[in-house]
Amino acid sequence: MIYYCCEKDWESVLTCIYEAWTQKRGQANIQLIFEPVVQYTLFDEYIHVKADTALAEKVVDAVNRKLSPQFYYEIAHVGMYEAPDVADVLFRVLLLGFAYGPYVLEMVQYKDIMRFREMRCSIGNEISHFREFTRFHEVNHRYVAIIEPRSRIIPALAEVFLDRMPSESWMIADLTNRMAVVHPKDGFYQFVDLTAEEMERLMEIEKNNDRMEVLWKIFFETTAIQERKNERCQKNLYPIWTRKHAVEFMEMRTEKQTCCENENVL
Repeated sequence: MIYYCCEKDWESVLTCIYEAWTQKRGQANIQLIFEPVVQYTLFDEYIHVKADTALAEKVVDAVNRKLSPQFYYEIAHVGMYEAPDVADVLFRVLLLGFAYGPYVLEMVQYKDIMRFREMRCSIGNEISHFREFTRFHEVNHRYVAIIEPRSRIIPALAEVFLDRMPSESWMIADLTNRMAVVHPKDGFYQFVDLTAEEMERLMEIEKNNDRMEVLWKIFFETTAIQERKNERCQKNLYPIWTRKHAVEFMEMRTEKQTCCENENVL
């Protein structure tokens, strides 16, 4: 078996797919995996692939021209999913796509297509959750949100909030993948990597509750109909693992104390 190894970022995955395709070692004899390789085997070959913008763009261009922009949109979303077999599944789906055309995603008789659809559904749900439940804190007239998703969904969220808040300065920090998207007022966003020190400073933001956060928590509690409270149903619509940085579920300081400290702000 020949293993093509790459990092998890999208450019590296596309480069790895390009190398695996052009070297023509035989589809049954190769597999795409992510770095780092936990345990090497004696008789297998490992090829470490580094990201190459030019090669990645060739894959993007080929998918858009020979298949469709919608097909590329689908594989790009699955590329954000966190699973060890993502790169290999994408490679095999593209092989099927170039062989049968853009409608191959409907051919569920192929196990790779089924796995692809499972990933697409899962990443779509995760993006939907954080699109609805991302909470911002106001810091020096800028908005900062902290999330811990399972997958690398920051690019998808960046597009959502660019449309929602184009005239605001905001940042969404992904602590899981140690990266953030930063959007200046009336500008375009950019992605940055977070250091350990920056992540610690971001965590400090949640310890200071402003007046609007307290009012939101009060609103959340007082508008609830206690007789219709159904935690099981709530968990289905708002999974527990997505609530860690949601204001309404966080432990907060005494509301009266916080309101008094911020009374002169209004």
